[in-house]
Amino acid sequence: MREVVFYFDYKSPFSYLALEPAYALERDFDVAVDWRHYTFPIAEAFDPVAERSEWHWRKIRYLYMDARRLANRRGLTVRGPQKIFDSRPAGVGLYFAQAQGAEIQRGYSERVFERFFKRELDVADGAAIAAVLAEAGADTADWEAYLAGPGMARHDAVVAEAEALGIFGVPTFALDEELFWGTDRIDLLREQLAGKAGP
Repeated sequence: MREVVFYFDYKSPFSYLALEPAYALERDFDVAVDWRHYTFPIAEAFDPVAERSEWHWRKIRYLYMDARRLANRRGLTVRGPQKIFDSRPAGVGLYFAQAQGAEIQRGYSERVFERFFKRELDVADGAAIAAVLAEAGADTADWEAYLAGPGMARHDAVVAEAEALGIFGVPTFALDEELFWGTDRIDLLREQLAGKAGP
C-alpha cells in the first residue's frame, strides 16, 4: 500500500476544507494517509499585525471570504480567528490521539477543526485540548507529560522534516516526495494516484 502524507494545521481554514478529501483518498484508492501537523509560521509568512499593509489585509480578508464560500457549500462554519493562535498544543494532540487508534484520531481532529472555526476552542490551551482528546475517547492520564516532552519534540521534528522536504504552507499532500499544495490541487493528486495506483 502506498502512502500519502497530509500536512495540515488546525488553525488553517483550507486544511479544514481538505479534511473530507483526505478521507476520500483512503476510500477511493489503495493508499494510507499519514496525518502530520505542520504548524504554519504566521509571523514569518505575514508582517506583524501592527505593520501589515492594506494590501496584506485585503489578501487576508479575501482568503477568509473564499474559505467561507467553500465551507458554506459543504455546510461547514468558518469564522476568522480574532487573534493569532499557537496551534502546537493541538498538533501535539494529533500524535497523542494517533497512538490510541485511527478512530480516536479522526474524532479528535473533527472536533478540533469544527470548534476552532466556530470560535469555541483555543488550540493553544493544553487543558482544552485534553478535554477534546477525552471526549474523542483517548486516555489522557499522560497528556501533560507528553505535551511538555516527547509530544512537542515529535511535533518539532515533523516540522523540520516537512521544511526539508519543501513544505511551505498547508494543506499540502506529499506522494513519493511530490508535493500538492492547496485544496485546489487535490484533483491533481487524485489523477496521479489513478494513473499509478488505480482507484
